Amino acid sequence: MDFHHLRAQFPTLVQTLAGYPLCYLDTAATSQKPKQVLNAMARYYENDNANVHRAAHQLSSRATSNYEAARDKVCHFIKAKQREEIIFTHGTTESINLVAYGLTGQIKSGDLILIDTAAHHANIVPWQELAKRTGAIIKPIPLDSECRLDETAYEHLLQENPAIVALSHVSNALGTLNPVNKLVALAKQVGAITLVDGAQAIAHLDIDVQTIGCDFYVFSGHKMYGPTGVGVLYGRFDILDSLMPLMTGGEMIKTVSFEATEFNQLPNRLEPGTPPIAEVIGLGAAIDFLSALPREVIAKQEAELLSYLQTQLKQLGDITLYGANTSNVGAVAFNLADEHHQDVGILLDQQGIAVRCGHHCAMPLMQSLGLKGCCRASLGVYTSKEDIDRFIEALASVKEMLL
Repeated sequence: MDFHHLRAQFPTLVQTLAGYPLCYLDTAATSQKPKQVLNAMARYYENDNANVHRAAHQLSSRATSNYEAARDKVCHFIKAKQREEIIFTHGTTESINLVAYGLTGQIKSGDLILIDTAAHHANIVPWQELAKRTGAIIKPIPLDSECRLDETAYEHLLQENPAIVALSHVSNALGTLNPVNKLVALAKQVGAITLVDGAQAIAHLDIDVQTIGCDFYVFSGHKMYGPTGVGVLYGRFDILDSLMPLMTGGEMIKTVSFEATEFNQLPNRLEPGTPPIAEVIGLGAAIDFLSALPREVIAKQEAELLSYLQTQLKQLGDITLYGANTSNVGAVAFNLADEHHQDVGILLDQQGIAVRCGHHCAMPLMQSLGLKGCCRASLGVYTSKEDIDRFIEALASVKEMLL
């Protein structure tokens, strides 16, 4: 694999900030986009700009063909059983909200909902709103010393027969990988509905939703080298088909009269209105991009870079790593001594280094760690050892300045 050719496919990376070449270590927040994604979206707007599913003319036919081809690509990419199990949304957040709202009629007062303590807010708040509507009870699943889900505590909570279990595949804040196959299997033994947030996993791991065995798996395009504004809800057909639609209107109906409305079949029933057509086509191009890469080589390279990053941070000294272990995926969270994470991030930015600083939309996790926030450096297919060396050099200068 020619790394320099690969990196050259990302136009955003070829720029300087304050005289420094951009060192982008914030892929966990959003990945950069390769030219083929940008070109696919531009081709749609330049040549095929029309609404999908609705018109007889050729532009609409081509747009519909490309839109539905992306559904097939997603289905194959995550190894779903059938294409009707793939619902396009505007992102992970909407996907989880769609599920949490759609299950309202199936949840009753006193039902238990278990949520990963390290979950992103998008995998917490929708369930809290479901609990408000139904009288269900929320309980967090505790973490162990490595910030993975505490499996002993989890098995104990499962004895309470939860109705829903919401898990993270990979922590967005810490990069911690959870054994979701095992966790889902345990939840299914007690009859729980299971949802896995795969937003941080989708670009780094080979995903097989049938092997995981979850009822729902959700992710966003912009974390996997695709555009913003598009995401995916995968659901097992039978339970997906039972969801009450979050939104109603055009496209998702079969017949409408002033007496009654009959909803359409999946996937249309859960895709109301004009969808993000260009973004879905861009997501299809992102899948083409990822599928063409030597995935095992890329995974090995990312694991080696992450280990190197952890080692270099430890050697720098006065650094605290959070949840850092050998099975982390894509990200490392840290703080410099007692310095405020935002101060560290701003000083790094002045040297062209882009990292994320804050609570990472995981405030309950930060509270469990006794933190107000931390810094996070995250990797992508375009990250090099030179990027990490530049980051460590810049962080060393920040350390010298602040300590």
